[in-house]
Amino acid sequence: METDIRFRHKELVEKSKSGDRSSQYQLYELYVDAMYNIGMRFLRIKEDAEDVVQDSFVDAFKNLGNFKYDSTFGAWLKRIVINKCINRLKLKRVAITPIEEHEYHLSNETVEIKFEATDIIKVKRGIDLLPSGYKEILNLYLLEGYDHMEIGEVLGITTSTSKSQYHRAKKKLVEIVKNL
Repeated sequence: METDIRFRHKELVEKSKSGDRSSQYQLYELYVDAMYNIGMRFLRIKEDAEDVVQDSFVDAFKNLGNFKYDSTFGAWLKRIVINKCINRLKLKRVAITPIEEHEYHLSNETVEIKFEATDIIKVKRGIDLLPSGYKEILNLYLLEGYDHMEIGEVLGITTSTSKSQYHRAKKKLVEIVKNL
């Protein structure tokens, strides 16, 4: 079954490469909701997320010739959407929370909290209350699966800055959730 889906997606991509509008529309329908959700997680503004998704699909279809199946089409498209979201945030001058040199040290302290299913709402609210730089790092690392080196490349920061921002964001999120 999974192989059939992969074959079908590859077939749609190949037809889309040759300009088949029906196949492009089918790819769009398959991925638009997931890409919109990514846009909303990053941008939090419906219109901005919609714009980024549309721009991402236009760019993806224009550049399908560069798609080499090193990953799935969905993963390739997701990377385009995330990069466009980050660029949009940079244009709005959403900066990473600054850290002083002496703060790069990461402690081995682990914070353990057990959450019940009902606490997910609190976590979502807590993420919304984080400073934008922390929120961006958490989205990239936890939700999008980027590693710290990739985050550093995408945001133009060092790997150690990404790591320390992530640890600080996680700690801050725990504090916020405890107080909700």
